[in-house]
Amino acid sequence: MPALPLDQLQITHKDPKTGKQRTSPALHPEQKADRYFVLYKPPPKDNIPALVEEYLERATFVVNDLDWLLALPHDKFWCQVIFDETLQKCLDSYLHHVPRKFDEWVAPTPEVADIQKHLHRSVFLTFLRMSTHKESKDHFISPAAFGEILYNNFLFDIPKILDLCVLFGKGNAPLLQKMIGNIFIQQPSYYNDLDETMPTILQVFSNILQHCGLQGEGASSMPQKLEEKGRLTPSDMPLLELKDVVLYLCDTCTTLWAFLDIFPLACQTFQKHDFCYRLASFYEVAIPEMESAIKKRRLEDSKLLSDLWQRLSHSKKKLMDVFHIILNQICLLPILESSCDNIQGFVEEFLQIFSSLLQEKRFLRDYDTLFPVAGDISLLQQASSVLDETRTAYILQAVESAWEGVDRRKDTKDTSMAEDHNWDSNGVMVTVEPASQGPSQLENSEEEKCMGAAAALGPSVSGVELDSLISQVKDLLPDLGEGFILACLEHYHYDPEQVINNILEERLAPTLSQLDRSLDRQVKPDPTPLLTSRHNVFQNDEFDVFSRDSVDLSRVHKGRRKEGNTRSLLNDKSAVVAQRQRYEQYSVVVEEVVLQPGDYPGDDYEDEYDDTYDGNQVGANDADSDDELISRRPFTIPQVLRSKAPGEGQEEEEDEEEEEAENEAPKVPPWQPDHFVQDPAVLREKAEARRMAFLARKGYRHDSSTAVAGSPRGHGQSRETTQERRKKEASKATRANHNRRTMADRKRNKGMIPS
Repeated sequence: MPALPLDQLQITHKDPKTGKQRTSPALHPEQKADRYFVLYKPPPKDNIPALVEEYLERATFVVNDLDWLLALPHDKFWCQVIFDETLQKCLDSYLHHVPRKFDEWVAPTPEVADIQKHLHRSVFLTFLRMSTHKESKDHFISPAAFGEILYNNFLFDIPKILDLCVLFGKGNAPLLQKMIGNIFIQQPSYYNDLDETMPTILQVFSNILQHCGLQGEGASSMPQKLEEKGRLTPSDMPLLELKDVVLYLCDTCTTLWAFLDIFPLACQTFQKHDFCYRLASFYEVAIPEMESAIKKRRLEDSKLLSDLWQRLSHSKKKLMDVFHIILNQICLLPILESSCDNIQGFVEEFLQIFSSLLQEKRFLRDYDTLFPVAGDISLLQQASSVLDETRTAYILQAVESAWEGVDRRKDTKDTSMAEDHNWDSNGVMVTVEPASQGPSQLENSEEEKCMGAAAALGPSVSGVELDSLISQVKDLLPDLGEGFILACLEHYHYDPEQVINNILEERLAPTLSQLDRSLDRQVKPDPTPLLTSRHNVFQNDEFDVFSRDSVDLSRVHKGRRKEGNTRSLLNDKSAVVAQRQRYEQYSVVVEEVVLQPGDYPGDDYEDEYDDTYDGNQVGANDADSDDELISRRPFTIPQVLRSKAPGEGQEEEEDEEEEEAENEAPKVPPWQPDHFVQDPAVLREKAEARRMAFLARKGYRHDSSTAVAGSPRGHGQSRETTQERRKKEASKATRANHNRRTMADRKRNKGMIPS
């Protein structure tokens, strides 16, 4: 009998009040165990022993409770999950309070790290089991009932799914994709919840813009109240407030990227709300202002500024990744997977998205740095034959115009992670302060990072262009000095409209408000004069009067120098005298060496006769004597007069025959014409005959083709034919290229040929 799903299963148990047997559904509140799950609290930021002990005790309770829950059978587990409210509060508290990987944290103790790792794993396994409707053939829930259980009991919702993606996405992406995919498949109502959540997500960007005092969507339609204070820009707000804004932005961008990376099917819902355009406009307004605010605070906490800069760079990268994931999912992937008849709608969507972003030059520039737009358009040109070339050329021209005046350096590496940060197994960022790094080094490193990532803010203006900007401001405000206007332009990135607006509204930065408004422009002298900056082949030589004060005039003469005659030149031995002292140090020739009494003379020559080996008879016992060596050799019979031994001249005869065969030429009578070119067929026959005769003499057996051909089909084959065919099959690769299939398989296995 097949097993029933858990939602239809009925169990029989004894009533505790009456003691009678009764039947009730398997999913019933009475089946829930009486157990209280404590709430989770994050680890202490400072490793205070009392706080650490309290955290370890609470975390141990949570771990033990979750391990007990995971060990329950299928029906008991689901009764506890559905009807135990303390369990849901415990899981919600963990998702809400656990440190994210981008949160700054002090290095925890080993005990805290171990218990946090165990707790992280238990929470993930609990959510994984909650998202699985079939554990085995006998333990399962029907898909329709499973979707209703998840949705009606709020076991999962969109905020929980977002937290799950950002907490467990790294290292568990395949499991998390199946988990969230199964949730959306079994309960499509979550798509409607995501659609209703999108205005809240977009409101996050608007809140950031409004908090920074920047012009956001809808700001112009709502007038500002009189009692409200003016919003501070990122450059004017306190450093701690700027830190909160950057951390909020980093959290939002990382969460959105993690969700879309795990569940890309949600891109369609995002684009329904024109998310790509809203993201690009937010990026264009907010990111440059925040970068400028961080760069201006060079004299404040350099360590905190470096951390904020890297978090802002991380946020920029994640925003670009989110835009690319949406574009790739709704436009590029369908084009690659669909036929030629169905891609026109996706091509039009791609062109429409980029056509709406042409005025966002900073966004286009940064996006083109990471994901070149020309490559995507090239893909469209290959896939569609009716592509509107005018629109594509207009988009490419807009991207190129965004790079005008900017050094086009494509830095593909992101500096989102600081060098002085480590990451533990739970994804918590741990701060380690190097003891040897001083404040000046921190300030210099922060300055290099800021300049490296913000080089695209705008080029330095000088020359005629700078004079034009100064005159543009001075025409409206003639009482201001050029030096004051230049300082304002440098502070506001050479934006004359912003300078005029801030001067008229008295909203200048404190550093500019303290300057004299009638300050004149100072002409900077050239730091390198002409004489010190010259470079030629005679620089710093002995006659360079610009680099030295005294010159040897004895080496200076006018006209051609008069040299001596040849005899005086030969008699001049000054070069020999100059080298004599050097060679005397080698002591190559010594006239006389005086030895002290008792000194060993060394290798001195001695002309006395050496009779050491006179007693040895060298060569006395040799067989040959002097007479034999100088006498004539014995008489030998000439070779032509010798009698040939049997088999002695066989090889010579064969060589002679071969030479005769090679030298043999057709004797042509004098009355017949001499054919200069002989018949090639005759020459081939003669050459084959000579070769066969030579091989027969050497003992080689001819490979008969008749043996390989064999008898006609149906008459059987001889043993010799079978052997010859096997031999030919085994060695045919040595004579021709018959192993093409083997080499093709080898190349395909190596990935050289697409299969």
